[in-house]
Amino acid sequence: MEPFATGAQTPRCIDPGFWQGRRVLLTGHTGFKGAWLTLWLLQLGAEVHGLALDPDTTPNLFDALGLASGALEALSGRLHHHRCDLRQPAAVTELVLRARPQVVLHLAAQSLVRRSYHEPLATWAVNVMGSLHLLEALARLDQPCAVVMVTTDKVYENREWCYGYRETDRLGGHDPYSASKAAAELAIASWRASFCGSAAHQTAHLAIATARAGNVIGGGDWAADRIVPDAMRACAAGTVLTLRNPGATRPWQHVLEPLGGYLLLAQSLAGVADEALTGAWNFGPALEANRPVAELVEALHDHWPGQWQEQPQVDAPHEAGLLHLVIDKAHHRLGWRPRWTFATTVERTACWYRRVHEGASPLACCLDDLQAYDSA
Repeated sequence: MEPFATGAQTPRCIDPGFWQGRRVLLTGHTGFKGAWLTLWLLQLGAEVHGLALDPDTTPNLFDALGLASGALEALSGRLHHHRCDLRQPAAVTELVLRARPQVVLHLAAQSLVRRSYHEPLATWAVNVMGSLHLLEALARLDQPCAVVMVTTDKVYENREWCYGYRETDRLGGHDPYSASKAAAELAIASWRASFCGSAAHQTAHLAIATARAGNVIGGGDWAADRIVPDAMRACAAGTVLTLRNPGATRPWQHVLEPLGGYLLLAQSLAGVADEALTGAWNFGPALEANRPVAELVEALHDHWPGQWQEQPQVDAPHEAGLLHLVIDKAHHRLGWRPRWTFATTVERTACWYRRVHEGASPLACCLDDLQAYDSA
């Protein structure tokens, strides 16, 4: 694959030829983002080795797409489904050595802010030690491997300012989830600096980067305490949605946006021997997609009518009020940029849920979105 051009202005595309038959280890493949990425990789012809726990919601996108049952045989890729806990290093190592991945996309995490207040130790164990267990296992590979470790936009020390955060800005985190992901970034950077290289105690086979996405939305998320699933459940049931922080601003993006960034980053890590590609990358939306929660809900209701009201907060856990990312690095170094506007993102999301509620196939809806995104 040819090197990227610094300052590229035209978006680069995912290369099906790169992914065809490539062995990919995808952690967290039973989650919302993971199920979408599994489908995309299978469509590209990859051999996917999934490492995850069982889905933690009913319904869930992984089962709705028939991934566990092998219902996607029409796609050119193959899925090997492995139930494995990242907190068990021996099991992780065994799976890595069996799969011998050429690319690793690490999405597995405890990803809910409010759950992290109830399960802080489990959050830290999965997000920090789980990531290190994976890296330790990968160090035993004897062939090149491109590794993308996914964290979050919440790794930054949030000062509630109007400026977007760059990859070089200070890390922090008020809640256990945010802090655990910031700690994971530090741990991964330390591990890379210590153990990637040509010295006797190092490995020369791994190219490791971290990826930070915005607030991801899209069809198939049924998690608790997330605004879009809550809003879509309320629309389906005809009930009034309650909002904790309607004025809080977030960088909303469709799930396919950061996933495309992860795939492009992995291609670049594997295709060019360039240390500048390792390190951290922001994959957020365009500035116009930084909108208040209430505006997001109103936009969703344009496509599936509903009502909302503010819920008074008394002694509620802390949640950030303002957050967005600067994505210049991914644009200029990778040729990546968001493809869908806020309006398109909301429309595709609301229509996915409404179509499925009215009887459409979740798989058909996902494939429609993938096709529309690919042609954008």
